Amino acid sequence: MKAQKDQFIPQHIANLLWAMAKLADNGHEQTPEFNGTLAALLTCVIVQKANFKPQGIANLLWAMAKLVDNGQEWTPEFYKAVAALLPQVIAQKANFKPQEIANLLWAIAKLVDNGQEQTAQFNEAVAVLLPLVNAMKADFIAQEIANLLWATAKPGELLELNMVTSTLETLVYRISENPQLSQQDILMSLWGVMVWCARLSLISNANQNSEIEKYMDDLFTRLENTAPNNEDEQSIIALAASWLGRTCPIVPHYLRTMSQPQAEFRDQLQSCMPSLKIEEEKCLNSLPPVDLLLPDHNIVIEIQGPFHYVSGDFKTRNGSTLLKIALLKKAGFEVIEIPANTVWDQDSIKPCIDQIKTREGASRLESVSTGDPLAD
Repeated sequence: MKAQKDQFIPQHIANLLWAMAKLADNGHEQTPEFNGTLAALLTCVIVQKANFKPQGIANLLWAMAKLVDNGQEWTPEFYKAVAALLPQVIAQKANFKPQEIANLLWAIAKLVDNGQEQTAQFNEAVAVLLPLVNAMKADFIAQEIANLLWATAKPGELLELNMVTSTLETLVYRISENPQLSQQDILMSLWGVMVWCARLSLISNANQNSEIEKYMDDLFTRLENTAPNNEDEQSIIALAASWLGRTCPIVPHYLRTMSQPQAEFRDQLQSCMPSLKIEEEKCLNSLPPVDLLLPDHNIVIEIQGPFHYVSGDFKTRNGSTLLKIALLKKAGFEVIEIPANTVWDQDSIKPCIDQIKTREGASRLESVSTGDPLAD
C-alpha cells in the first residue's frame, strides 16, 4: 500500500482507511507498519481532498473517528487530514444522504470527544449538518437516529440548545414509536434524551422536560429485563432510574479515584475550616461518585478536570458533565463546579471558599435559633 500510494484514486483511499478503522475496531494491533501505512494514506487524503465524493468524505471521517476512539495518536497528518475534510463537508452539504449525515455527526462528536480542536470550520460543519437532520428526519432508520441522539448530546454546550431541540423533537418521537430497537440503540437513545433533559433543566424556567421524560420512561422500560454488557451500560440504566425516580435494577460499579487537584482543594478547604465535615468519592442515588461532599450542608463540590469539557477547554461542558450536574441538583444538592486548572490560583479559589464559609455560618445561626447543638 505504501509503495503504491500515489496510484490510488479517492474511492480507493476512502475504502482503505475505512478497512483499517474496521481492523483497529476489531482488535488489530497498531504496529509500526500499520501506523506507517495510515500516515501514507492520510497524506493522500490531504493531497486529494477536493476529489472525494460525499460518501467518501463521510466514510473517511467515520474511519478517522473510529481510529482515534481505538487509541490512534493525533499525529500531524491526522490533524491535517481532518482539517482538509471539514471544508469539503461544508462545500458538499447539499449532496449528503441520511446515512452519511448520521455518520458525519457521529464522527464529529467522536473526534471532539477525543481531542479535536474547535476550529471555525469544525463549528461551521456542524452548523450545516444539523438543519439537514431536520429536513430529512423521516428518512433516518432507528440505528441512525440513535447515533444522532448520542452525537448531538455528547458535545454538550458546544451545540446551541435551540438548534439541538428543534432537531431532536421529531427524532425522539420516531424512535420511541419504533418497536424494533436493539439494546444498543435503546441505550444510546436513552442517554441522548437524558442529556437533552439535563440541558433544559439547567436553564431557568425550562418547562419542557415533562413531555420528554415520557420518552425517557418508555426507553427505560424497554431495558428493565435486559442485562447490561459493560459498566457504561450499567451507568446509563442507573442514571435513568435516578432521573425517573424508579428502582434501579442493578448496582453500578464505579471507579473511585482521587485526583491531585481534588486533594489539593480538599486540603485548602479543611485548612480554612478545620471543623467542616468533608466526604470524598461518595456515590449518591446510584450516581457516579462526587469529588467532595459536605453532608452537613447538602453541598457537592466537583473539581472538573479537562475531560469534563469539550476539547479540554475548561469552558464548554460536555454532555456527560451536564447530565451528572443536573441529576445532583434534581436530587436536592447544591453543586459547586471548580475547573481543575484554577485550584492553584488563590484569586479564583477564594470566592468559592468564601461561599462555603458563608453557607456554614448560615447553618450555624440556624442551629442556634432552633436550639440544636453546634458541632465542635
